[in-house]
Amino acid sequence: MNTVLDIHGLEVAYGKVEALRGLGLTVGEGEIVALLGNNGAGKSTTVSAISGVVRSRAGSVTAFGENITAAPPWSIVERGIVHVPEGRRIFSRLTVHENLQLGGYTVPDTRSIDRRIEQVYDLFPRMAERRAQQGGTLSGGEQQMLAIGRAMVAGPRLIMLDEPSMGLAPLVVAQVMDAIVAINRAGTSVLLIEQNARAALKIAHRGYVIDSGRVTVTGSAAELRADPHVVEAYLGA
Repeated sequence: MNTVLDIHGLEVAYGKVEALRGLGLTVGEGEIVALLGNNGAGKSTTVSAISGVVRSRAGSVTAFGENITAAPPWSIVERGIVHVPEGRRIFSRLTVHENLQLGGYTVPDTRSIDRRIEQVYDLFPRMAERRAQQGGTLSGGEQQMLAIGRAMVAGPRLIMLDEPSMGLAPLVVAQVMDAIVAINRAGTSVLLIEQNARAALKIAHRGYVIDSGRVTVTGSAAELRADPHVVEAYLGA
C-alpha cells in the first residue's frame, strides 16, 4: 500500500503550552484512519498543522512523497489535501451552490468544478434540493453535508474531517458516516478526527488514540474496539 501521509516527530506549541509532542502517524492510499481522543488531546492541532494553518516547531509532514511541512495552506490544497474544519465554517449568506463553487477556488477547469458539484448533489440529494437556499438557513446536519461537499469539489486525494459528527443527531451521524465511506470507496483517503469513537471505528480501517499530544494506542479498528483502555475511556463498558 502506498503511503499518502506520513507524519514524524511533530511538535506544536501555543506559547508555553505543548499541544503536540513528537506525534507520528501515517495514512495509506485508500484508507480511512481515525484519530481519537478527548477534548484538548491535540486532534484539531494535528490536522491544522498538516494543512498549514498552524506551524510546527519540529518534525515533518510528508504527503505523496513530498515534504509539505512548510508549505502554505493554499499550496497544500493544490496538492490534493483538503481540511474540513470543526464547526463546518460554511459561508452562511451564500447559497448552497455558491458554497460548492467556492470549493473549486484552486481548480482551473470550470468543467471539472461543475462535474464535481453534480457528484456532490448525487452524494447528498438534500443539497440538490436546497441549491438556491442560503447556507445559514440549513440544519446542522445539512451544513455538515455542505462542508464535506465543498471540500470534495476541490478534488482531494486526502480529505481530513475534524469532528464531522459534533452536535448531530444519531440518525444524521449515521448518514454522514455513510457518506464518508462512499467518498473513500470512490478513491479518496480519509483522516477522520472524532470524539465519537464508536461511530469512527465502525467505518475506519485503522486508528490512533492521542492523549496530551502523544499517540498512546494504535491498531486496526477491530484491535481498538477490543482494547480495554479504549473501551473504558472511549466506548463505554
